[in-house]
Amino acid sequence: MKKIKVGLIGLGTVGAGVAKLIKTRHAYVKAKFNVDLELKTICDLKIDPKLRKSLATVKATSNFHEILNDPDIDVVVELIGGLHPAYEIISGALNKDKHVVTANKAVISNYGRELFRLAHEKKRSVYFESAVLAGVPIIKTLTEGIAGNQFTGLYGIVNGTCNFILTEMSTNGLSFESSVKLAQDKGYAESDPTLDINGMDSAHKLAVLIALAMGKFLKVKEDIYTEGITHISAEDLAYADQMGLTIKLLAIAKKNNNKIEARVHPTLISKKHPLASVNNVYNAVLLDADALGDVLLVGQGAGQMAAASGVFSDLINLAIDNETGPRTWIGDNPNEIEKIALRSMDEIETEFYIRLMVLDRPGVLSKITGILGQCGISIASVTQKAVNKNSFVPLVMLTHVAKESSVKKALQKINQLKEVAAKPVAIRMEQL
Repeated sequence: MKKIKVGLIGLGTVGAGVAKLIKTRHAYVKAKFNVDLELKTICDLKIDPKLRKSLATVKATSNFHEILNDPDIDVVVELIGGLHPAYEIISGALNKDKHVVTANKAVISNYGRELFRLAHEKKRSVYFESAVLAGVPIIKTLTEGIAGNQFTGLYGIVNGTCNFILTEMSTNGLSFESSVKLAQDKGYAESDPTLDINGMDSAHKLAVLIALAMGKFLKVKEDIYTEGITHISAEDLAYADQMGLTIKLLAIAKKNNNKIEARVHPTLISKKHPLASVNNVYNAVLLDADALGDVLLVGQGAGQMAAASGVFSDLINLAIDNETGPRTWIGDNPNEIEKIALRSMDEIETEFYIRLMVLDRPGVLSKITGILGQCGISIASVTQKAVNKNSFVPLVMLTHVAKESSVKKALQKINQLKEVAAKPVAIRMEQL
């Protein structure tokens, strides 16, 4: 029987869930997988007394170096989050010839290539299923389940907090602020939800997926265009609904002619598409696989046991896989495909939804359409609700496919018109 001794660093929400699974499913894992998982040491600056009592036989420390320096520990589970000292913990564990399981998308997206090379050198494994989609097996699907496919497109709802907020705004008509407050009350959003609502959490996850699916390691802040949901209003969601559309914060990657585009932003999609029905804290990733076709994975992307499930599965898979030698990391090759280039955001072409607050006066619409025409943008439809003459009213337009740089230029000009009362809202559309 394969015996694995575990050192767990980080006893927050997810860490506590992992500890619970190791304890309560010990006999089940031994019987089904012939693996004996032993939680030898836990580490946190402050451990919840109830959790400590339930793990009375497990050694506890506030110094992670005790785990790294313990020769009996086979695998280090890092669940503290953030970049530092998480990076030092993971690299330190590998240098001490220990395997690593982590749920840390920030470390994997920023230091993945470096850590994977170190894992190769040390002949040790790095597993990170819960870094994206919590326990939904997107990583294992990419690297094993459909490993022989090449991927030309990837569309993900990968942040449960934003999906919950947009769902509440759409279905219950709540304002953005009220939806954020509700997400916080339910424990779906942090007291400071900035990394979720500004799109950066999704960008980190997209970087991980692109490395696995398309062979390119990207710099999150420099290479991935990122836009959050703070400018989306309940009115935008209502207009979208009237047109048979809905708005989701999508992480998008496309590969064509050895060029990759990588972007995170609110996106209009048809309500008929399966992604449109992924609501609340559920996450999903749609893959364009060349041999298999479209693949859609859906599951709960937030919550203690959802993430703990992925970490626990990694521990079991690591024990099984290492019977035949270490995998080094679950993508198997830390080298990127150097010939792949990055497409700039200005080159990208999509359809657009544009909402303006304009003065309800003859000639205003012709001024706006004139500017769009000068910039090479063709209009597919226009909706304007009349209120009172000479008052400001919403004007909603859908465009045909237009280049990003052209739309940006047009909106800058439109925003300077005295007949336009507020900054234009532009939301990209995808025909999935």
